[in-house]
Amino acid sequence: MGIHFIDLSIFAIYFVFMLGVGFYFLKRNKSKEDYYVGGRNMSAGHIGLSVVATDVGGGFSIGLGGLGFAMGLSGSWMLFTGFIGAWLSAVILIPKIYPIASKHKFLTFPEALKFYYNNKVAVVAGIISLIGYIGFTSSQILAGAKLASATFPSVSINNAVLIMGLIAVGYTVIGGIKAVIYTDTIQWAILMIGLIFIGIPIAYVKIGGWPAIAQTLPDQFFSLKNISLVKFINWLITIVPIWFVGMTLYQRIYACKDKKTAQKAWFVAGLFEWPVMAFMGIVLGMFGRVAYEQGMFTQLGYAAGTATDAELGLPLLLRNILPVGLMGIMMSAYFSAIMSTADSCLMAASGNLNSDIIGSFKHKGSKINIKYPQLITFIIGAVAMLLATRMQNVLELMLYSYAFMVSGLLFPVVGFLVYRKPSAKAAMYSMIIGGTLTLLLIIFNPSLPFGLDPNFFGIGASALVFISLQTIFKSNI
Repeated sequence: MGIHFIDLSIFAIYFVFMLGVGFYFLKRNKSKEDYYVGGRNMSAGHIGLSVVATDVGGGFSIGLGGLGFAMGLSGSWMLFTGFIGAWLSAVILIPKIYPIASKHKFLTFPEALKFYYNNKVAVVAGIISLIGYIGFTSSQILAGAKLASATFPSVSINNAVLIMGLIAVGYTVIGGIKAVIYTDTIQWAILMIGLIFIGIPIAYVKIGGWPAIAQTLPDQFFSLKNISLVKFINWLITIVPIWFVGMTLYQRIYACKDKKTAQKAWFVAGLFEWPVMAFMGIVLGMFGRVAYEQGMFTQLGYAAGTATDAELGLPLLLRNILPVGLMGIMMSAYFSAIMSTADSCLMAASGNLNSDIIGSFKHKGSKINIKYPQLITFIIGAVAMLLATRMQNVLELMLYSYAFMVSGLLFPVVGFLVYRKPSAKAAMYSMIIGGTLTLLLIIFNPSLPFGLDPNFFGIGASALVFISLQTIFKSNI
């Protein structure tokens, strides 16, 4: 089934509008501060919505509907860990980091590590973060391309990568962090409107309402206890740390006009993660499961009772139930979710390369033309697009880089939050050992005790190394 002209037109208008936001901020960015942290005067509303759009965006599109399809309401606990991370970060991290970042004009997360440790720690952290966020950007572009190809078979994956990549990279390169934050807000609004007023009500009616839902789904799908303690711990150990080490989040902390604004933004983001988005995504996934069991996807090649990827349930549902016109709006909402993560990850990688790696070799006071960060962003975006076209296992690459980043970078942050004089040696070795152990466990995939995630052991090793070396050296030497 080809894409209808009306849906295509809606899609095209949406993409042109996103580029228009980038051009709007093109002439308003005068410095690196404008480009990377929005001039440090952003409001809590825009920042909060941008944070949740970035964090939930790609994950919602790829995973949340799949959890609803596979396990029902208990899948919402995944985003509850995001709620915990956001509020912990607001209470513990922001009061510590914002005043220093504002005083010293930080642009990146590793600059905070440089302040508390030394330049070597910051450069290594910058490299780890750069690799991770290039993988993130690439994986989001590829995820969007696969969604486009599954929804509109006439569009090949490589063509979809090219279209999505050029749009996301285009407005990010042109407009910087403000374009990213404002487009995130718009994309979030489109997603919310699409879910509340289009996706959920139409799906509810099409599958037969509550009687069909209650009759089709097993009882455990309606329980919040349909989850093991180990699975919840794995989600907790994987998701909460990113709120303390994510470059995308530090950029938004720095972009806020004051500490209270940043904290308010994080509280807003936490509430939108859970319960708002958590239950919306899960419910649509459950609707997808009902439709699948009813045989609604049989003509698409996914008959009830056959092995089916749970994450396909939601896009197949939308493809099957939405009429011309609404399909274009809803798919724009879906792509908004993915692009809001891709653009933020691209900005993070650009900041890491420009400020933490290349910048470490430049004089602090040297002035850089705004075109220089734009060029770096474009180059990273091009690399991410190339990865997305050449490497179909880029999601695996993202998993590796994400695990290495979280396991390696968490305890250096805990170190400067807890210790008065944290040791640079403790930070350096805990980064390398913690991240490497997690990476090796993922690659070689041994049977781990109790089914715990490799991150659990990587973070544990990082903590042990940091605390041991901190006790020995007790200084920043």
